[in-house]
Amino acid sequence: MLRVGVTGGIGSGKTALTDWLTEEGITVVDADLAARVVVAPGQPALAEIIAAFGDQYLSPDGQLNRAALRKLVFEDADKRKALEAMTHSRIREELIRQLAAADSAYVVLSSPLLLESGQSELIDVSVVVDAPEATQIARTMERDGNDQALVEGIMAAQLDRETRKSRADIVIDNSASLADLHEQAAILHQTLLARATNT
Repeated sequence: MLRVGVTGGIGSGKTALTDWLTEEGITVVDADLAARVVVAPGQPALAEIIAAFGDQYLSPDGQLNRAALRKLVFEDADKRKALEAMTHSRIREELIRQLAAADSAYVVLSSPLLLESGQSELIDVSVVVDAPEATQIARTMERDGNDQALVEGIMAAQLDRETRKSRADIVIDNSASLADLHEQAAILHQTLLARATNT
């Protein structure tokens, strides 16, 4: 089965693209959701994270306080690397399991760190959703209620736009409207269906 990676900087519109593909019947494996699976209550990674960073990152209901941990690790590169060491291999195993279980015409791996984390080794085609940095910042602040400094910190931890685009097989420009993105999504879908048929 053809495995397609979709990535892009925060606020670029990855989810808008993958939501459209889901409506067309394509299985989307979401790395962010896989990351939640591996840190769920009872999972070894959660115990490791709390042991390393402290009980203050555990919510009263036993879940990981992801917002607080995100703030911590994007302000401290060493802590971010420590967190990645605890989670990346487990996330990769979960992604492999979900990709193998897919039964659509092709399968999509949606991951903000597709190109940074080595997850690109799991795919055949890479698609980058791109938007200007000012647009990314404005969308993310509006969507998540984060301040600009946090959004810029997250962006700094990701590949820069030009490097990301240079490593893509296909670039989707999401600097305009949602309708424009959907038009590009339809073309992309037909391209991937054709390629999947010939794989």
